[in-house]
Amino acid sequence: MSAEAEEVAHDTVESAVRAQLAKALGGVRGMIEAAVPTIAFTVTWITTEQLKLSLIVSIALAVALLVVRLVQRSTPQFVINSLIGIAIGAFFASRSGDARAYFLPGILWNAGYSVAMLVSIVTRWPVVGFLIGSVTGDPTAWHKDAGIVKLCTRLTWLLLLPCVVRVAVQLPVYLYGGDEAVAALGITKILMGWPLQVAALGAMLWLLGRGRTPMSQAKAA
Repeated sequence: MSAEAEEVAHDTVESAVRAQLAKALGGVRGMIEAAVPTIAFTVTWITTEQLKLSLIVSIALAVALLVVRLVQRSTPQFVINSLIGIAIGAFFASRSGDARAYFLPGILWNAGYSVAMLVSIVTRWPVVGFLIGSVTGDPTAWHKDAGIVKLCTRLTWLLLLPCVVRVAVQLPVYLYGGDEAVAALGITKILMGWPLQVAALGAMLWLLGRGRTPMSQAKAA
């Protein structure tokens, strides 16, 4: 869909952001596809304590999910993203021989994402604002309206919080968890994956439901 068509489809800033957030998160199916390989790795490790087997099971499931997407001719974007993350984690773990390293890329990703979003907030160019720009066709016009900047800043804070919580909980477990770290990291990653994301999305939808800012204001601000 073109930027012009999307603008017609969404008459308010809030409805446009809601639609773009749904696309970015991949919906319920995308969240499940991201969680399944991690669950498989964690369960296999807990039951066998064999790193190679755990990695094989995790990667095989991710590939199977990708094949299903391709057969159904639906977008494979979210499975591919998950598969890339799993492959990087598998590389870290296999190179170090430490199953904990499977979770390190995810921790580093959340830390980097947190920093990037915090910088965007501090500089008053919140990342959520660019979701509006992708609909209006002008990536920066929204920044001229203080009200829209304020809304996008609040929404970016809500996206940032789950990432900060994940790092705050998972990094100490990774560093000091000892023999139980792998199971603990797997459980915390699952519990702090899509459940936290859904909670953040719910808070964002609640905030978005309170206002009706015309799309023309974002385009011509």
